[in-house]
This record gives sequence, C-alpha cells and structure tokens, in this order.
Amino acid sequence: MKKRFTLSLLGERDWPALLLWFGLSVIVAAKELLVHNMNNYIIFKHVFLHVRGQQPLYIPYPEYFDVNMYGPLFSVIIAPFALLPDFLGAMLWVICNAAFLYYAIRQLPLSRIQQNLILIFSSHELMAASSYFQFNPAIAACLILSFTLILKGKDLRAAFFIMLGTFTKLYGIAGLAFFFFSRHRLRLLGSLALWAGILFILPVVLAPMDYILQTYREWMAALVQKNTKNYQFEQGVVMQNISAMGFIQRVFRLPQLNNWWVLGPGLLLFFSQYSRLKWAANPHYRLYLLASTLLFTVLFSTSSESPTYIIAFPAVCIWYVLQYPTKWNNALFIFILIGCSFSHSDLVTPWVKKNIVIPYAFKAFPCLLLWLILVYQVLRGQFLRLKPV
Repeated sequence: MKKRFTLSLLGERDWPALLLWFGLSVIVAAKELLVHNMNNYIIFKHVFLHVRGQQPLYIPYPEYFDVNMYGPLFSVIIAPFALLPDFLGAMLWVICNAAFLYYAIRQLPLSRIQQNLILIFSSHELMAASSYFQFNPAIAACLILSFTLILKGKDLRAAFFIMLGTFTKLYGIAGLAFFFFSRHRLRLLGSLALWAGILFILPVVLAPMDYILQTYREWMAALVQKNTKNYQFEQGVVMQNISAMGFIQRVFRLPQLNNWWVLGPGLLLFFSQYSRLKWAANPHYRLYLLASTLLFTVLFSTSSESPTYIIAFPAVCIWYVLQYPTKWNNALFIFILIGCSFSHSDLVTPWVKKNIVIPYAFKAFPCLLLWLILVYQVLRGQFLRLKPV
C-alpha cells in the first residue's frame, strides 16, 4: 500500500472524481454549444423528428452533416431531449449520459477508492465523447450494468440493458459475454426474449408498425454499407475504423486485407477465455472478462472512432486498479493513458496527430496490446494471484 499511497490518496475522497467526471464534460459541451458545434446532437434530435414524421432515417439531410446510424428505438430515447430547446436538450443529454455511466461504474464490485480511480482516469475519455455529444457513454453503461446485474441475480434487468444497447447501436449484444455468470440462465434467456419483443415494437408509440419494420430493414442495410465504407480507408475515411483491423491495415499497408484475418483470431482468443470458466466464481476472473469484453467491443468493430473509446478505456482502468503497483504495470498504464486517451487531444502536437496518430489509427494499438496481455493473463490463470478486491 505504501507504493500506492499517492493513488490511494487521490481516490480516498469522492469529490475529485465527481469534479473531473462531470466538470470536464459540462465545460467541453458548453464550449461546443457556444459555437453551435453540435452536429451529432442535431442528428440525434432528428431521429425523433423523422420517426414522428415517418421519414427515412438513414439518408443525408440538409440540417446536418453525416447520416444517422442508430436503430429506431433511439427515437424514443432521445425524445425527451429533442422536445427541449437545443442548448438545454444537448446539455442535459451530455449530463445524463455521464450520469448513467457514473452510476454503472459505481455498481462495479470494487472498493470505493478503485471506483474513484476509474472515474478520474476515464474522465478525459468521457470529455472527448461529450464534446461530440456521443451516446457511447450510455452503451458502456449498458454493458457494465448487464455484467453487475447478472452477478446480483437480477437477470430481468440485465436483459433489459443488453437489449437496450443492441436495439440502439448493436454493441449491446456484447453483454451476452456474461451469460455464463448467470445463476438462472433459462430465466435470462426468457428475459432477453421478452425485452427484445418489447423494445422492438416500442417505437410504434411514435409511428405505425409498417414504417418501423421498414426502418429496421433499412437500418441493417445502412450498417452493412457503413462497414464497407469504413473498410476503404485508402479513399480518405481515416477517422473511422480505429480498430485492430484498421491499425493493422494502415501500419502494414494492406488496404485490401480481409477483416476476418484479424477478427477470426480475435474471436478465437476471446472465446478461449471461457476455458477458465471453472473459476467463474472468482471476482478477478469476472472483472477480467468484463474488461476484455469492453475492449473487444471497440477493438474489433470497423465503426470505432476516437469517441468510441469511452467504452474501452474504463476497461483499461479496471485492469489497472486490480494490479499490484509494479513499475511494469505503472509504465504500461501510463503508455496507454497517453497513447490512447490523450492521443487525439491538444496535449499531442499537431504533427504527431497528423502523421502518426490519425493515419495509422494509433489509438487502437495501446488497447490492443493490453487486450492481448489480458487474454494471456486469463489463460495463464494470473488473475488468481491478484490482490483481494
């Protein structure tokens, strides 16, 4: 503990975590709103407006840049904010996303000091997501809550968050990774089916069923088209596909590399962690699998952007607070903190961002390195030698 005194002191009180977590996000959101730079929020608002008006969801509109990629259910989620004036609605949107993920992190089976450290070290990544008015903090919260609720035996509620994330951005389906931690697996399956049915049809409160069904079909087609566009980074799509696939394609100059050459081994490594299910009751094994899932969700998605890493970075922090404070662990964490969380910020020189970070999708590399280490530690059973939670 003496070696960890500084960090322990940093996490002893809640106020630094609260100040950084909410303060940075509110400040950066206000800054963007003052210059009317809230394109993502305008897209989100129009998901509600377009569903209510029974208009296509996945085509360009003159009111904003880019196109919507969220499912029809998102129209119900954004509705309370879309009905407010833009400044107020956008600010509340940022605060609610931050509060949702804050609540989720507070449910983790970790000490208060460990939770505070996760919040403090993840606050910069949250600020980056908030500057784009992203929904990704809520996706991260859905995944974490599906994990914690399954551990608590609250399968009905866990299934709700899995399906909520799935029907908005598909990422939520990763919550199924915690299925084997459930003590009531049949109940969990039934709950998943129940919530899938409810959330699938919930948008009918805003539009007729035939329009909603057509919109689901269009959503699937739009996602396939976006995946193809992300894959073709040589045509200038450099802010997308900040993933393991994108990193390998760009570093080794393999623009036509099939994603399955990376995704296939990634899936094999991910599922290999279940070979240690005999330790399913071990709290460290569970937290390692949570961290691995959060990292995998971002690293192996061609839709990953810089703000998407609010899903992955809490996993980095979860891994770190579980470790003994060795020089190796500290050095690795500092490298990831700088190379991932700060790599797209003003703390990195414009030359480095322009010539290294962006063209090579470098932000993915530190997290990919940690994920490989984490999987190795699981397979070697090193989680059994960690300090008690």
